[in-house]
Amino acid sequence: MLSNNIYQEQKIPTQWERSWINFKANSLAMFGLWCLLILILITITAQWLVPYSPYHQVGELLMPPSWDQSGHVEFFFGTDDLGRDILTRLILGSQLTFGYALLVAIAASLIGFLIGVTAGMTRGLKSSILNHVLDTVLSIPSLLLAIIVVAYMGPGETNILLAIWLALIPRFIRAVYTAVHTEVEKDYIIAARLDGANNFYLLYNSILPNILTVITTELTRAISIAILDIAALGFLGLGAQAPSPEWGSILGDSIELIYLAPWTVTLPGLAIMFSVLSVNLVGDGLRQALNAGID
Repeated sequence: MLSNNIYQEQKIPTQWERSWINFKANSLAMFGLWCLLILILITITAQWLVPYSPYHQVGELLMPPSWDQSGHVEFFFGTDDLGRDILTRLILGSQLTFGYALLVAIAASLIGFLIGVTAGMTRGLKSSILNHVLDTVLSIPSLLLAIIVVAYMGPGETNILLAIWLALIPRFIRAVYTAVHTEVEKDYIIAARLDGANNFYLLYNSILPNILTVITTELTRAISIAILDIAALGFLGLGAQAPSPEWGSILGDSIELIYLAPWTVTLPGLAIMFSVLSVNLVGDGLRQALNAGID
């Protein structure tokens, strides 16, 4: 007698499911993902998490962190040279450094993706001119380009965000343009064109799935660059101005206290490092997972 279970349908995982399985198998990527989610949650809810005002004195001047013998648990990370709670300033600073970096990177990726796809799907003089212009712009480091824009427009949070946004767009355009242009030249795209497929069909069904790795890599790299650039410009006094709790600004204001009160410099530096490390771990994990999912 034949069993009814001889023919059992086995579900074949999709590309996205294979990629997620591969991503979960990467312990470093999962650690980075959890850290990134916690950081995003802190950034969104920062206004409700802080116990004190970030601008007013709430304790003794230069009180050490709570784990020091002279510290107090009420001020977990201690206070700065004006008696402001460092934990409060770091939590609110996440919105100005990490939160703004996310928004700037996403906005730059959208503009860069649209221009890069349009240029990659076309040929001729316009594509060649764009390629040479991008080569020229990308020869200037993003931080230096941002400094040039800020020097022209003046310091301030809005101006540095605009400057970093303008500096990141060419990176996305070049990456997407190169990836799309490479895919367009492949045989399967040429065959699809001969079958009558239009550009939108080719982009959505054939090209886009094969350049997700490039988009993911560039987005995570742009977030890291934006975090570092915002912090660097704040440190140099070109970005957020005192008494702003932006991490780079805190670092710049406290650099003279590195020997007297090292926690005022170490803690914002660790916050910058932690956020960049989390983004990079997630980005590397996504790149490996997407490549394995395609294979």
